[in-house]
Amino acid sequence: LDLQQAEEGGIKNATMGIRGESAYGYLKAEGGVHRLVRISPFDAQKRRHTSFASVFVYPVVDESIEIDIDDSDLRVDTYRASGAGGQHVNKTDSAVRITHEPTGIVVACQQERSQHKNRSTAMKMLRAALYQREVEERDKAKEEVQKGMSEIAFGSQIRSYVFQPYTMVNDHRTETKITDVHGVMDGDLDPLIEAYLKMLGAATE
Repeated sequence: LDLQQAEEGGIKNATMGIRGESAYGYLKAEGGVHRLVRISPFDAQKRRHTSFASVFVYPVVDESIEIDIDDSDLRVDTYRASGAGGQHVNKTDSAVRITHEPTGIVVACQQERSQHKNRSTAMKMLRAALYQREVEERDKAKEEVQKGMSEIAFGSQIRSYVFQPYTMVNDHRTETKITDVHGVMDGDLDPLIEAYLKMLGAATE
C-alpha cells in the first residue's frame, strides 16, 4: 500500500494489506519489535550489526462498523509517487497522505496512478487505525502492550533473528527456537505464530 525508501539504503517504512481467513487473528502475533543480527552488507569490514524493526498489525474495519470521521479534522497532502531509488512513478501528484489531526494518525497510499483510488484506500487505512485506537482505549491491558511495541531498543524485542555467529530464531515470549532462520525469513512463520496463540489461549483459561 505504501513504501518509503531510507536515504542510506533499504526500506524506512512499509504498509501492506494481507487478505485471508483469520488473517488478523494469526498475524497479530507479529506485532512488536523484531531484532536482526547479521553481517551488514553496508559495512566494508564485514562486522556484525544489530537492527530493529517495529511491526504494527491492524484489522481491516468491517464497513458495517461506524467510524465517525469529520472531514474538517483531516489534512490531505498529495505528492508524486516514488519508486526504487527515489524515481517518480508518474508526473502527477497521485500519491495521498492523510493526517487525522485530533489523533495525529498519518496514513499514506501511492499504489495506484489515480489520486482518487489512493485517497479511497488511505481512508480505509485511517478507519482501521481509528478503530484500533478505540479498541485500545477500552482495553488498557492491550494499550500497555502497544506501548511496549513502539519502544525500539535492546530488551524490548519479541523475537530475534540471528545470522551470525550462529543461526537461530528465538521468540522471547514463548521461548520457541528455530535453527532454520532462512526458512523463517522466507515466510515459514507457522510454528512461531501457533506457539504464541497457544500461549494466549492458556493464559485465558
